[in-house]
Amino acid sequence: MKISSRFSVAVHILSLLSLEPNAHHTSEWMAGSVNTNPVIIRRVTSQLKKAGLVAVRSGTGGATLMKPAEQISLLDVYRAVEAVEEGELFGFHEHPNPQCPVGANIESVLQLVMLRAQTAMEQVLGEITLDQLSAELKHKIDEKMC
Repeated sequence: MKISSRFSVAVHILSLLSLEPNAHHTSEWMAGSVNTNPVIIRRVTSQLKKAGLVAVRSGTGGATLMKPAEQISLLDVYRAVEAVEEGELFGFHEHPNPQCPVGANIESVLQLVMLRAQTAMEQVLGEITLDQLSAELKHKIDEKMC
């Protein structure tokens, strides 16, 4: 199982909005940075809007952050774009053999471990804000310009 790329696209979009607040953030402009189709940007931006993270002006108006970057955690973004199906990071293989002792018990044994791993990941995402990520990005960008 893999976290959907919508998460990284959403973080990319929000980073653009945070780092370049005065730019005209159209889906076409953001798509150029993400290197994807503007339709993908509009879909992800729509999810971010629904979560209250961005405002989107109709037509070619562009997008802006709805709240300060220090108030947006990566966990907020992760949840906004439904980065994992059915809210569970890990999936189980279907139909293990119930006649096999391992097959009959693997899911119940692994479920707690997987839940703990997901909880730990979500805790880390909750501790990192868009502002912190943007600062690190700005630092990397400034390093390359020197």
